[in-house]
Amino acid sequence: MRPQGRPKGEYRSAEHEGTSVRPQGRPKGEYRSAEHEGTSVSPQSRPRGETRSEKRAGTPVNSRPQPLDERDMARLQDLLDRVPAPLEPLDVSALDGFLCGVLLQPQPVPAERWLRHVADADGRALPPGFDAGPLHALVRRRHAELDAAIARRQWFDPWVFELDAAEADGDDGELDPAAAAARDAVYPWVAGFATAMELFPGLMRLVSPGLAEPLALLYRHLDADDLEDADELLAIIETLEPPADLAQAVEELVRATLLIADLSRPRPARPTSPKRR
Repeated sequence: MRPQGRPKGEYRSAEHEGTSVRPQGRPKGEYRSAEHEGTSVSPQSRPRGETRSEKRAGTPVNSRPQPLDERDMARLQDLLDRVPAPLEPLDVSALDGFLCGVLLQPQPVPAERWLRHVADADGRALPPGFDAGPLHALVRRRHAELDAAIARRQWFDPWVFELDAAEADGDDGELDPAAAAARDAVYPWVAGFATAMELFPGLMRLVSPGLAEPLALLYRHLDADDLEDADELLAIIETLEPPADLAQAVEELVRATLLIADLSRPRPARPTSPKRR
């Protein structure tokens, strides 16, 4: 499943007329780790862990990548918009889901493999003379930011942008306007995640009984016709109630991401203290 052109819920920079969109704020709630029964991580907690970038570069564990702010996101979208046709770049929301999909792979994906799909979903080469340096620099910063959050099982803000209920595609008549708007708002993020799964199938090949449920939390936002040979996933999706609103939908994106990380990127067991006699 790949985004076709610019998915619904796109982020538009301030240069686009009459548009004002903001990413959905950090949801409240807890993620319960599959690794440690009864353990919970709140949005404010900072579990210890080492990112893949830190392991490679020897970066101090306590360092934090500089997060992108709204101005950086607008700049990033502007750079993506400048990618010439016929290339089809991801938009920032799809890019965010794509990066999470890359980071959840059981084995680290080298940057030279995933970075070329940012400017074109099919990975076609950029034209000679196109300077991708500023674009890649911003993308790498977001990749490092997400890597740190996932490694520490820390809540993060997905790049999901609110839609008015009137903009939602409610043709099926099964969802109320708020739920339909939530589904359409998170669709680009999930489509970007699905793009990563198609390009880098390591996670989907992982044999784990706990993988289907968090995947269902994500893939339920896609059309069932796009899920081929996924009977188990579809059966779980059928049992799920749709998110009541965008806040719940965003919370479930983060929760599903961290639950999958427990399976594909398990943290080292903490050393046990010797028992006192």
